[in-house]
Amino acid sequence: MRVAVYGLWHLGCVTAGCVAARMENRVVGFDVDESLIANLQKGQPPIEEPGLRELIGVGLENGRLSFATSAKEALAGADVLWITFDTPVNERDEADVGFVRERLDRIADDIAPGTHVLISAQVPVGFTRGLARDWASRGLHFVYSPENLRLGNAIAAFTQAERAVIGASDSANRELLGKLFAPFARRIEWMSIESAEMTKHAINAFLATSVTFINEVARLCEVTGADAREVARGLKSEARIGPRAYLNPGAAFAGGTLARDLRFLSAFGHEKHVATPLLQGALDSNASHLGWLREKVDAALRDVTDPTVALLGLTYKANTSTLRRSTAVELGIWLHEKGVRVRATDPGVSQLPPEIAGKIELCPDAAACLAGADLAVVATEWIQFRSLGADAFAGAMRKPVVIDPNWFLAGSLADDRRISYIATGRSA
Repeated sequence: MRVAVYGLWHLGCVTAGCVAARMENRVVGFDVDESLIANLQKGQPPIEEPGLRELIGVGLENGRLSFATSAKEALAGADVLWITFDTPVNERDEADVGFVRERLDRIADDIAPGTHVLISAQVPVGFTRGLARDWASRGLHFVYSPENLRLGNAIAAFTQAERAVIGASDSANRELLGKLFAPFARRIEWMSIESAEMTKHAINAFLATSVTFINEVARLCEVTGADAREVARGLKSEARIGPRAYLNPGAAFAGGTLARDLRFLSAFGHEKHVATPLLQGALDSNASHLGWLREKVDAALRDVTDPTVALLGLTYKANTSTLRRSTAVELGIWLHEKGVRVRATDPGVSQLPPEIAGKIELCPDAAACLAGADLAVVATEWIQFRSLGADAFAGAMRKPVVIDPNWFLAGSLADDRRISYIATGRSA
């Protein structure tokens, strides 16, 4: 099967690499960014993701994967055009859907009749049907399948999916799509295009609501003497909820993914005159919880003269290199503006961008970062930090206070009397 993958950032590179790993497929990834393509042709993806560089290298070497800037070249003989843009999101978590549509319109004349246009970019319900309506005369088949990747674990999420959700415009498309997805998903949930688009919104909205629910409960635990992790265990042991429920007390969600779909649904409700108070409430609750970390930092530094704060982690998420929308970076800049000396260490960051470098001091390792610090914040959950025992904090810090929103180092720190350990939902 010949597959053209359009849009090559995280989603597109993972998709292209994984699909090309199947012997029966030939994949051409294409994008308008010439420097991006030049790097990919040398096996250099634009973002760090465990295993991605190696996956792309193998595809290039065996000839099943190639990259191009020309849509005409990429689409020649393609059975499937897979749309994989990571839709831009602004600071208010509003998606720039026009970005995706404009890039699709650019290549419309290069798509041969009979091609399956498969959209996995993050778009609102109704987008795919609208595109099909506008391109009705082109003789194309339209399909929507929501992406389900996780930064830091994207290849496994793609290749070992529990199921694939596919919305197809007609049942005749199922044979080809089933063949494409069968190696990567245990089963396929077939549905209408609109239902598949809405499923993506609903999944993220449900997860976001779960996060805000447990964090509200956690804040109540802090002032009542309860332990939020024990409460979460009680919830997950309830058969109607289950052990994999998204109920782990911790930091507010950030980065745009969950909030984006809440924004989508809230906007639909406003447009269609359907009340959605629960969805808006999840956004409001999360916004309230965003202040938790800064409140704890302020309290910890209240009586400290010339404080130094150590940030363990800077990236948006472990096993990635991206700093965009990172709460750790935002915290560091906020602390700097308050006159606090800020140090940081991160296994995925070897150099800070100029706009951050003057505000945060990058240290080569955790020992240098913690030395003489008055407060440490576990900001990104890199597995390398697991090796830091209580002695690493108690022996190096001037005042061993550790804020660990997600309880990542609780096993080694929570019960050590030398350390003041603060986590979401942990009673003082």
